[in-house]
Amino acid sequence: MSEVLRGLPSVDRLAAQLGELPPTVAVAAARQVIDEVRAEVLAGARTSLPDLLALARARGEVLDRGRLRQVLNATGVVVHTNLGRSAWSSGAQQAAVAAMGACDLELRLATGARGGRLDGLKALLRELTGAEDALVVNNCAAAVLLGLTALARGREVVVSRGELVEIGGSFRVPDVIASGGAHLVEVGTTNRTRAADYASAVTADTAVLLKVHPSNFRQVGFTEEASREALAEVARAHGLPLVEDLGSGSLHGELGEPAVRDVVAAGVDLVMFSGDKLLGGPQAGLVVGKAAWVAKLRAHPLYRALRVDKVTLAALEATLADHLAGRAVPTRRRLHTEPEALRSRAQAWVDGLAARGVVSQVVAVDDVPGGGAAPGVVLAGFAVRLEAGPAHEVARALREGAVAVMARVADDAVHLHPRCVEPADDDTLLAQVAEAIAVR
Repeated sequence: MSEVLRGLPSVDRLAAQLGELPPTVAVAAARQVIDEVRAEVLAGARTSLPDLLALARARGEVLDRGRLRQVLNATGVVVHTNLGRSAWSSGAQQAAVAAMGACDLELRLATGARGGRLDGLKALLRELTGAEDALVVNNCAAAVLLGLTALARGREVVVSRGELVEIGGSFRVPDVIASGGAHLVEVGTTNRTRAADYASAVTADTAVLLKVHPSNFRQVGFTEEASREALAEVARAHGLPLVEDLGSGSLHGELGEPAVRDVVAAGVDLVMFSGDKLLGGPQAGLVVGKAAWVAKLRAHPLYRALRVDKVTLAALEATLADHLAGRAVPTRRRLHTEPEALRSRAQAWVDGLAARGVVSQVVAVDDVPGGGAAPGVVLAGFAVRLEAGPAHEVARALREGAVAVMARVADDAVHLHPRCVEPADDDTLLAQVAEAIAVR
């Protein structure tokens, strides 16, 4: 161990070899890499020194320009969590850029008086969902946490046992209820819960009836759940709010998901859903519903800690405007691309790769919505199977290219799915594939 440690260079010596970087960045990169490798050696996790210069150069690039970079999504997963979920529409991108400078976030230009930062959002969501009022926070989990904290802290929340779900990132409904300072009351059974079960559980300590849409799984067989209309009757009879975590939040009711407007019309008082899944916009948690209940959330101190910034708000408003005008945002367009269009696109890729000396073929595949939305739903499509390997080496070379390409590896081969790649990026993708196969 001591011999390995003695082989570590000084920070200045390693930094001097990073002349392409600003001096302060080079020193920071060298220091971080040396410290990390030293810690690994001392912990017994490393018995020899790696290529410190390569590690320091890579770290320096991150420190100099940031880590995040564009990736071409050739996986066939429309809402890919690891790739940032939904791609924004051009309108959302333009609105975000415009908002980066000074903008009328809390100003009414006609009068010069102070305005509400959610005025535009509320007007759009009223039209799209039929709700009386709305607000937005930084994700759907935050929306649920805010709702339960504002309405049920120190009191009881009634939920069906069949809806005590866990979704990605270890987000568990019981934990969120506890984090909001409320007490969970389970009703019904795992597979069957009726409105009467909720009604019999209501006490003087009950604050909320909560319904959770099981976004990432399905129950089949001997099952039953209380309808929203029936639960709304129970809630009204006891003067309680009916709150629903709708998860992915489809405005149009596609892929078997409930439409937000239908949920509101069924009598749900507060509906929470995501902005970056089926809605196709930036990460956000939207809350729509009865004005009196929304007002309670808006007045709670936690709301200020969870609200979104001007760039997110601008992109979200533009996305909602696209939906209202009938303009297909990328996520929705990709979900509904016809298989024959994908076959034609895949064949064009095969022809383009052949011209670059790469052998491939068109194969039928199943794409998926992703993002925990519409579990079990598959989207019939076509992909390009590369006749080159080993597959994991080709896939890695694609990820590490000048323009990163994320493909899918299946049946020991790399598959490139066109569903989520914009046509304008086709030439770039084909060039990256040819280079990845040549350099692996």
